[in-house]
Amino acid sequence: MRFGILGPLRVGGGESTVTAGRDRTVLAMLLLRAGRLVPVDELVDAVWEDRPPATARGQLQTCVSRLRRRFTELGLAPELIVTDPAGYGLRTAPNDLDVEVFSRGVEAARALVVAGRLAEAGTEFRAALALWRGPTLGGIASRSVRRRAQALDEQRLTALEECVDVELRLGRAAELIEELAESVDRHPLRERLRGQLMLALSSVGRQADALAVYREGRRTYAEELGIEPGAALQELHQRVLAGDLALAGRPALPVGPVRALPRAIGDFTGRQQTLARLVKEVEAGARIQLIDGMAGSGKTTLAVHLATALADDYPDAQLYIDLHGHSEGTPLTPAAAVATLLRQLGVPAERVPTSQDDRLALWRSELAGRRALLVLDNAATADQVTPLLPNGSHCLILITSRRRLVGVDEGRPSSLPVLDTDEGVELLGRVVGMNRVAAEPEAATEVVRRCGHLPLAIRLAGARLAHRPRWRIADLAERLSTRPDPLAEFEAGERSVGRAFALSYAQVSPAAQRAFRLLGVHPGVRFDNAVTAVLAELSLPEAQDLLDELVDAHLVEEAEPGRYQLHDLVREYARTLVAEPERTVERRGAIERLLDHHLQVATTIARERELSALRSLIVVGEPLRPDLVMLVAEQGRAWLDENLAAWTALVRLAETEGFLRYCWQLARACWHAQFEGGRLDELVETHSIGLRAAEQLGDDRAAGMMLNYLASAHYRLGDFPTAIRVMERSRDIFRRLDLRYEYRNTLGNLGTAYAANFQFRQARESYDAARALATRMGDTTALANELNNLTITLLLWGRHDEALRNARRHLGIAREVGDTRRIGNALGHLGMVRHRMGDVVPAARLLRVALRIKRQMGARFGEGEVLNEIGMMEREAGRPEEAADLHRAALVAMTEAGDRVGQCGSRNLLARAILDQGDASSALDLHRRVLVDATGLGSPHEQGRALEGIARCLLATDPAAARAHLTRALALFRQIESPDQHEVERLLAELG
Repeated sequence: MRFGILGPLRVGGGESTVTAGRDRTVLAMLLLRAGRLVPVDELVDAVWEDRPPATARGQLQTCVSRLRRRFTELGLAPELIVTDPAGYGLRTAPNDLDVEVFSRGVEAARALVVAGRLAEAGTEFRAALALWRGPTLGGIASRSVRRRAQALDEQRLTALEECVDVELRLGRAAELIEELAESVDRHPLRERLRGQLMLALSSVGRQADALAVYREGRRTYAEELGIEPGAALQELHQRVLAGDLALAGRPALPVGPVRALPRAIGDFTGRQQTLARLVKEVEAGARIQLIDGMAGSGKTTLAVHLATALADDYPDAQLYIDLHGHSEGTPLTPAAAVATLLRQLGVPAERVPTSQDDRLALWRSELAGRRALLVLDNAATADQVTPLLPNGSHCLILITSRRRLVGVDEGRPSSLPVLDTDEGVELLGRVVGMNRVAAEPEAATEVVRRCGHLPLAIRLAGARLAHRPRWRIADLAERLSTRPDPLAEFEAGERSVGRAFALSYAQVSPAAQRAFRLLGVHPGVRFDNAVTAVLAELSLPEAQDLLDELVDAHLVEEAEPGRYQLHDLVREYARTLVAEPERTVERRGAIERLLDHHLQVATTIARERELSALRSLIVVGEPLRPDLVMLVAEQGRAWLDENLAAWTALVRLAETEGFLRYCWQLARACWHAQFEGGRLDELVETHSIGLRAAEQLGDDRAAGMMLNYLASAHYRLGDFPTAIRVMERSRDIFRRLDLRYEYRNTLGNLGTAYAANFQFRQARESYDAARALATRMGDTTALANELNNLTITLLLWGRHDEALRNARRHLGIAREVGDTRRIGNALGHLGMVRHRMGDVVPAARLLRVALRIKRQMGARFGEGEVLNEIGMMEREAGRPEEAADLHRAALVAMTEAGDRVGQCGSRNLLARAILDQGDASSALDLHRRVLVDATGLGSPHEQGRALEGIARCLLATDPAAARAHLTRALALFRQIESPDQHEVERLLAELG
């Protein structure tokens, strides 16, 4: 090999190199893109970065001349460096460059793995890895070089991981331990390597060491990223604990690569040159590709083909999402988009955080160390996609949009024109048959011209011909040129593109036409055959037959088995049809049936899921299609998950069309699913619309209900003042209407909001009023609720004796009614009270029983609450390591519950445990992060605890700063009457 870049730059086959700094950078850039021209501008940017001199091009020529002289000295042909008006290039033979030999070796090894020849694969992997002499192009500091070099270093790590997988399966675990330990030390955030080290250690009987590796990783992820290990590593940890590992035939981690790309169409035509150019740009390091063009120009098709062509280079994940940037509905927010992408990666819904920043942090963490390919389709603006871009150079991102996305850093734009005539004719031939096109070349050219050279229109016209073998191409050309049909207007632009769908629409049966038109009222992206049956007033088999006909006509796409969607332009065409004045009655009837169907199904599912709130559910009339409601409702949570994305659009549709009763009913029916699923912003919008509708209808009871559930979103978001204001309005309405059940329920909720905002006196007044009303009503369940809430309020207030009495009374009622969840709450709060009163032994016993119950019931917030209390006890007992583990587990539970204030509390306690372990620096950083978050949430209690924690970290090194932070904490604690003020006063007294 005459050139080496897998380590320090080498030239000439030995240890020789180039010493001049600029010459090294130029040669490095040429070698990184060997066999291709490197534009002059890119070389200038690489050498001088942001400040190129006016003579940069001349100096670049001088660098190239020196390199050619150096080549001659080393026995290399100076002609290897090629000069072109556009730039420079370096020609290499197959075995000249070490990175090319490495790539071929890795591909050969992967092929051997697929063939089952593991021993030979391991040999090939090791031979390829032996070519590395250190970090790629070590010693060259150019940003352009480093960016491309990092991509190669990532390829080495991926190859090492694949090699280790093979060798573990060959039983070579003992030989790998030292190498893996060193690799994990160098790359501590790389979960796959850490998992492989755990497997190797476990396979030789060193389970304790394997568990220690996991604990160290967990601590690193928490301190560096503020997250828990990924699902794969957690599962591996459980397998080590259980002792059930079996290496034979298993990969290193129990999670396979993610494949979520749509299928690439078979008649891809006319973009081969563009595709080849994009492949070369990606291989040269252009990791973000921006593909824009007019509607129907084939942007998505090209992006999917490019992704498919490069998929093997990104083995860890291949993801796709439609951002709906140019759809009738609202474009996906980054928060909504990243939630979908996380689910594609296999992250469970309960692990997806509620806030956008936390979701994006988890997204980047999940992609850390993965070679992933991401297609962001149909983007609206640069602001929509920029937050979704992963860090690092090991991911490829393909973005499509109808607009040029100015402002996406590193983005390489490609604007797609329409097809030229030859490409258009080739596409037509692939659809209808090359023989038919060859027999009528002039007619084929005319059809392409009448289609405006737009791929979408050509495909539609070709599909019509393909299903009519007796037609000549000239027959279609004549119809397009002589009839006043929309295809004759294709040159006019996007509006005329929509008319192209009339060709397919006119050829389906009248029943299919009606179904297609009515699908235009559906505001969501996907729908099933039941929705079609509801809209068209058909039986399920009849609806399925019509969907099959529409799919064959390319008016409907089958996104996946049983799930359908309309292309954006096709949907617009359907909406245009159904919006015609003569179809007003047809359209409004379809909308009412659609709203009724979703309301009935969601309410049926809610009755099963909200057993404790049945009396607060709305009463709906008889469904218009009871047969379909019962059938669809059997899907339960799966149906809700699939339809939640369209729920806000449904509520908006109801408001726009004047179906006001459906507005608030739809909002209430899906409250639990939105609240539980962390869709809090959507919950706010749906219930705000529902509130407006209820007020317009003059329905005070419905308005009070909307206010009550609207407040729940503000509460979970940590906006307690707003939650209180909204809840007070709800309370006043129910009191005026003398609706005792609703009034009592809202009083309790209001008390909880007051307590969370540290307005303890107001909280107690609300609880007392709710308890008195529950007693008069003989409602034991409600009484238990208020006792539970009052207990935790008194605990926060520092009134432990009263809290203990109420907790015992609550436990008695819970046991009497046999409610396991309430028993768990009562035991947990009893344990917390006993702990604060110094009764450590009974407190520990109560808390561990409560923890077991909460885990059985899936009560994640309650689980986090108890874990934090046990963690405090462990720290106080001098076991900070155990305390830190408990607080990390509590943080996960609080995050999954979507409680932001609870997350702040868990991190404050975790920082205190870390400080007790002697790591003041890490504890200080964590407390400071909590202070920022708690201030943003308006949580004075967690702000005060963060300030106190910062002060503890500074006591030994900066007493003056510690005093200042303690003084601020004391002011906050006194303001909210928190008992924590006494500990701060003690610390201030010690400082003197």
